[in-house]
Amino acid sequence: MRSQLANVVKPKPVPKKNLAVFVDGPNMLRRELGIELAQIKDVLSRMGKFKIAKVFLNPYANNKLVEAVANQGFEPVITVGDVDVAMAADATEAIFAPSVHAICLVTRDADFLPVVVKAKRYGKETIVVLAEQSSAAALKNTADHVLVLAPGLGGF
Repeated sequence: MRSQLANVVKPKPVPKKNLAVFVDGPNMLRRELGIELAQIKDVLSRMGKFKIAKVFLNPYANNKLVEAVANQGFEPVITVGDVDVAMAADATEAIFAPSVHAICLVTRDADFLPVVVKAKRYGKETIVVLAEQSSAAALKNTADHVLVLAPGLGGF
């Protein structure tokens, strides 16, 4: 009887959100920023489970970077044209995936504001991960959650 009562009283764990994560490689994975993909993954895994995880790269990305992206469990997407356009298109498409609860953009670029606005309009939670406090004021003021990474510290 007591074990049955414990099951009734014990709160259920809150299920993690399903995340669609889009990383602006040329803007975020730069030596001078000191941000590592493992750090991004660690911070976001606290917020939910990755259902979509893509890093967008330009054609000049070296093979070691592409391999590192894949080794971290992200899909490397090498674009022929502008990285921002490809990333915005994929992120907008993810808004309409019923298994995705939150759209996460890892960037320093305010060009992704329309994606954040559209995601919120369709009921998706929005998360923006920035490299520095002064990045993308429009994204910071619009997203539901804003995380600012600390270079080389493995956290925010």
